[in-house]
Amino acid sequence: MANNGWKASWIWGGEAISPRNEWRCFRKSFVVDQSNDRTAPPSNTTLRISADSRYVLYINGKHVGRGPVRSWTVEQFYDVYEVGHLLVPGQVNTIAVLVLHFGVSTFYYLRGRGGLLVQLDSGNESETESKMLLATDETWNTSVHEGYHTRSPRMSCQQGFSEYVDAGLWGEDWIETAFQDARWEKSKIIGPVGTGPWTTLLERDIPLLAEYPVYPSRILTLNSVQSFTYSTAIDIRNQMVEDSENHANVVGFTGYAATLLCVREETEIILGFPNAGECVGAVSLNGVKLGEERFTGVLPERYAAVTLSRGDNLLLIDVSGGMHTGKLHLGIFSEAPVELRAPLMEAGEPEGASAFITIGPFDSTVYLDHQHSREIDFEDQQYKEVIDKVAAMDDLAAYSSYIRAIDERFVSEADVLGLSIWKKESISRTIPAALHNAVIPNASAGVIPVYPGFDTEIVIDFSKELTGYLSFEIEAEAGTILDFYGFEYMTEDYRQDTFGLDNTLRYVCREGRQRYVSPVRRGLRYLMLTVRNAVKPVRLINVHYMANHYPVAEIGKFQCSDPLLNDIWEISRHTTKLCMEDTFVDCPAYEQVFWVGDSRNEALVSNYLFGVNDIVKRCLRLVPGSKDQTPLYADQVPSGWSSVIPNWTFFWAIACREYVEQTADLDFAKEMYPHIRFTLEHYLKEINEDGLLAIKGWNLLDWSPIDQPNDGIVTHQNCFLVKTLRVASEMAVFSGDAEGQRKFTQAADDLLAAINAHLWSEEQSAYLDCIHVDSRRSDIFSVQTQVVAYLTGVAQGGRRSVMERYLLDSPAHFVQIGSPFMSFFYYEALSESGQVPTIVDDIRHNYGQMIEHDATTCWEMYPNFTENRANPNMLTRSHCHAWSSAPAYFLGREVLGIRSAAIGWSEVDIMPNPCGLAWAKGSVPLSDSGQIDVSWKLLAEQVIEISVQYPDSVKVNIKIPEGYQGIIREKKSV
Repeated sequence: MANNGWKASWIWGGEAISPRNEWRCFRKSFVVDQSNDRTAPPSNTTLRISADSRYVLYINGKHVGRGPVRSWTVEQFYDVYEVGHLLVPGQVNTIAVLVLHFGVSTFYYLRGRGGLLVQLDSGNESETESKMLLATDETWNTSVHEGYHTRSPRMSCQQGFSEYVDAGLWGEDWIETAFQDARWEKSKIIGPVGTGPWTTLLERDIPLLAEYPVYPSRILTLNSVQSFTYSTAIDIRNQMVEDSENHANVVGFTGYAATLLCVREETEIILGFPNAGECVGAVSLNGVKLGEERFTGVLPERYAAVTLSRGDNLLLIDVSGGMHTGKLHLGIFSEAPVELRAPLMEAGEPEGASAFITIGPFDSTVYLDHQHSREIDFEDQQYKEVIDKVAAMDDLAAYSSYIRAIDERFVSEADVLGLSIWKKESISRTIPAALHNAVIPNASAGVIPVYPGFDTEIVIDFSKELTGYLSFEIEAEAGTILDFYGFEYMTEDYRQDTFGLDNTLRYVCREGRQRYVSPVRRGLRYLMLTVRNAVKPVRLINVHYMANHYPVAEIGKFQCSDPLLNDIWEISRHTTKLCMEDTFVDCPAYEQVFWVGDSRNEALVSNYLFGVNDIVKRCLRLVPGSKDQTPLYADQVPSGWSSVIPNWTFFWAIACREYVEQTADLDFAKEMYPHIRFTLEHYLKEINEDGLLAIKGWNLLDWSPIDQPNDGIVTHQNCFLVKTLRVASEMAVFSGDAEGQRKFTQAADDLLAAINAHLWSEEQSAYLDCIHVDSRRSDIFSVQTQVVAYLTGVAQGGRRSVMERYLLDSPAHFVQIGSPFMSFFYYEALSESGQVPTIVDDIRHNYGQMIEHDATTCWEMYPNFTENRANPNMLTRSHCHAWSSAPAYFLGREVLGIRSAAIGWSEVDIMPNPCGLAWAKGSVPLSDSGQIDVSWKLLAEQVIEISVQYPDSVKVNIKIPEGYQGIIREKKSV
């Protein structure tokens, strides 16, 4: 587009600047006038769009796209679409946009304000300026989408809200040109481009994401079920801590939630807390505390059978604690009606009040970046006595100032997660053959039966993990409720529920046939669908997933004579692809968050699979935007959680250097070096009198129980800082900063000497894990610390030889590796020491466990350390985690033996490692264009044939493995 000038204004509607979970529709109809040819679409017509927080764009009723990519609020990205083919010259055309505004900060969004920006331009390439056809202004019509309930629960602390949509309240015809929007209000202008909070506007720096349908493989189960007769999820966090919508930091508070359970006759009920991980401490009913022996269920589930007396029964719950999400899940099963009313509100409930109150907070705090400067004593009697006094209605005057109604906006109308997890009764049914039609594209509809007195539940298996948008088409009676719940893992007798993630959607049907595509991104493999309130069977015509991820060609390949390694490589590939959205993300289900340290390893894997660079560059560029939160740079960005994992900052700097090595983009090195220098200069301020990094933060490397306190001197962190300082020195050379090069080199040498002087144990012949803040030397030794000391070059001379022995055979009392993420660094160390067969053996053992359990993606954790899991059947939390995709990198790099030997892959070494295999073959994409194809096979015990095909522009060095004789076949392509 010749003219990149913005003339559009940011617009919004309604009275609230940043409404909670508001879904708002915008429309503009117009006529495209082509004076020369009224039958041809406008030439070179582009639409630019951005919104706070998310949008879905339609033109003349057709879905065009969704966005925007995640942004720092002050640097908002916009998307560009070519739309000329969608416009009809000489006729009325309509642009319709659905905007979801979160109204709360998450781990991938900082709260701004509701806003939409659209501009449509056209112009031939030969024209010096494009013509603006239309732009957002006060003439656009807008309305709240009344079908979307704003009171749905938060999905998690990392994400926005789950979804509750009533199709009977609002049709989908609003996106069509013929729709009459005369009763809608006019939009209000916020201001031109540059208006805060979006002070800078940037064009999207990656391609639009790929999107395509994926269909299920089978209906796995059919059950008739009963669940809670009443359920809700209450946002206690935002009730208790003022302004906590504006950030995603951990909060702490002390206090209670209460309600009256009112019945006409004495009634037996089941009181349930289907996710009691937060906000459920002591519970009392009518002044009697319910002891732990009253509750059943494997934590975090808690259920108790109790008796309600005729009239009002006071339920009091201790909701105190430190927490991120702060959500109270509550369910009641009762054969008789139970009415909930707000207690202690004799003066009258305020407008918008719910049936719940809080008493407190008596104390509250916000924890910034693990800097718990003021801890709350959750055992303090100041608030614990309330459970007795309130329950007895005794002397409440002292607490009157603490009693507040919970606004109904914080109280969900239903807790679909709780309803899906807990069943009063579940009866297994035989699956009719015709029901499987629901998973077959273009087949007859699958009929979901109705069982009197029960709801009907089916579980749909997509056969592999997916990420994207749920889509379905059904025929049902008005008022029929469809509750969808996505999860990742199940066996014949165990379902791993997504505690901490409300991965649900409630859809209330209108009459007849209808189709719905959810605008909320979800990750899952299994989909539970529960049909409630149905009088007649529901016809499930179609259910599928609109898979959505970064667009990649699957250039990287690997096959070998071991089928297990082939399966492991495949789940690594699939995991990496699912975790490539608008950035790398840790997982498609639980978080969808760009964790900075994770992405370093994910970028290396992606290099060997897909060879795409824009997503890597985008990730690296986002990190310095956190400098306003902390000069040490945050560990996930852009995020409302101000949190630092020092290693994650170090991995970011290392990844910047590796990107330069991958692409030979020296301009990028010069761009990023000032940011690296900035944060390292602040880290060097944390060096203590012994020359060691002593810092208070989230000093994490692995999930296993190594000694890595959040305050003190952590050895692995100091070692990675040595490597990062050397990287800074190299980036200084690229940037022509001789003084910086000398400064960072000296700092690295000094820190290396201090580590070896203070953090080595002669008695154990190993590096200790840490020195605590009270100067106590750790008595824990771990494989992790020895690996990092070796990998970063801290261990030298005789100590390096000791580390090499530990890589193969560590002492029995050393803590072992607990996550595939840590295995990546372990494999790097083994590669450096020439122990490639050990890498392959470790991959077979640890990732083989995943394959044995029907994994289609790589797990977040190994099942070594049960203290990381609440249930012994729970093998890992996330079943799809890209920080775990190491095999896709190391099998290509070590077994195929394809390694870059010069910056930008201008020179490549081919050094296969047979590792007991008979043959292997595959491909690795080059950074700029083309690929390296390698196949090798053993012709005899010590004779190998190596075939290589590569572009003529690349110099290739083929090396026969030591101890082998070889035949080499080369083929160049122009």
